[in-house]
Amino acid sequence: MPDLVRESALDGRLVLWEESARDGAQGKTLMSADFRVRLAREQGLMFGADGPRHVVFAAGFPAVCADEFAATRRVALETAGSVSPAAVCRATLYDVRQACEAVRGAPNARVMIVVPASDEMADAMVHRPATEALTDAAMLVRAVRDGGSGVIPDVCFADAPRADLDVMAGAAGTLTAAGAGVIVVADTTGDLLTERCAELFQGLLDRVGEDVVLASHLHNDLGLGLANTLAAVQAGVRVVSSSWLGVAERSGMVATEQILFLLAHRTAELLGEAALWHTAPDLTRIPAIARSVSAEIGLPLTVTTPIVGTGVGTISTGTPFVRPKTFQPYDPALLGIEPVVVLTHLASARVVRAVGELAGLVLDPAETAAALEWVKSEAFRRNEAVIPVENLVGFVDGLRAAAPVASA
Repeated sequence: MPDLVRESALDGRLVLWEESARDGAQGKTLMSADFRVRLAREQGLMFGADGPRHVVFAAGFPAVCADEFAATRRVALETAGSVSPAAVCRATLYDVRQACEAVRGAPNARVMIVVPASDEMADAMVHRPATEALTDAAMLVRAVRDGGSGVIPDVCFADAPRADLDVMAGAAGTLTAAGAGVIVVADTTGDLLTERCAELFQGLLDRVGEDVVLASHLHNDLGLGLANTLAAVQAGVRVVSSSWLGVAERSGMVATEQILFLLAHRTAELLGEAALWHTAPDLTRIPAIARSVSAEIGLPLTVTTPIVGTGVGTISTGTPFVRPKTFQPYDPALLGIEPVVVLTHLASARVVRAVGELAGLVLDPAETAAALEWVKSEAFRRNEAVIPVENLVGFVDGLRAAAPVASA
């Protein structure tokens, strides 16, 4: 079976390595098997029939427990044609065989074998030098390739920033020759500054052969997951790990909705004439997917969450209400979001009239002035910025009921 992910990356196309179901669990969240299947299908549908070429869905870590194995297996078997499903495992023969069993029989199935790349991480994980762990990984890759499962092995270099570039580059070449599809380069601790991140990926790309496919896996502990992933892509990486809402270990990692939107909407500015897609993603699907993830894992979308937050497409002040395009970095319609006028203590007379009209109220100048004064004082009385529309209607109804009736 062809390696669609590897083919896409070598052709310069972008592949998302989705981690919300797997690394997201280390962010103290849990996705049910049903939801993992649904999420994988929805994410793949963003790319139409090319979902398996553009999305690797890390379905789970089968060694965790029997339920995790079963969830991973369900994703593998029930998302055929939507994504390339993957199981993640430690670098032991038992774990690798178990991961292969979890995805066996699924089209485009993969396993990612996590191997420490730095001596510090190798001492913590396997109590051996990193060079030994990297050498043994080639045996595990060959075991997958020779095992008859049809599963494609990938290898993740954990703690790559503290590893030796030449050692990693040599290992990447050896592992690729042994049959590895993708070499995932992980900033496991999220410690990279962006300039150093660019140097890491450029240094590796300069040292490996053209047949080596590198991927990024960059955490957000310093708030640089997005910037660092963009740096990796600009260096030439075409497989990027991400997670919906950025959920992952500790402070998370680059958010899928952010990196996908930026690379799809601002491709030319970031990468020139690069052709990243077999089928361009349907960006209007992003908000609904993000809301479903939020509901599943209990991580709320806030006003300030980029791309999918509740503040996107909202207007509450006078000048943006008159000229919204002047105050927006992109048209929310790209995401299928219709602009919404919100009533707050920052409202102008125009905003009050517009909100009133949406509720069926036609306010005269005196009513507008009274309503505007009431909105501002009511917000401070409640110590809440947003005044519900129905409260405005109630105020205006009361105002009109108290108005004197003109005599005939």
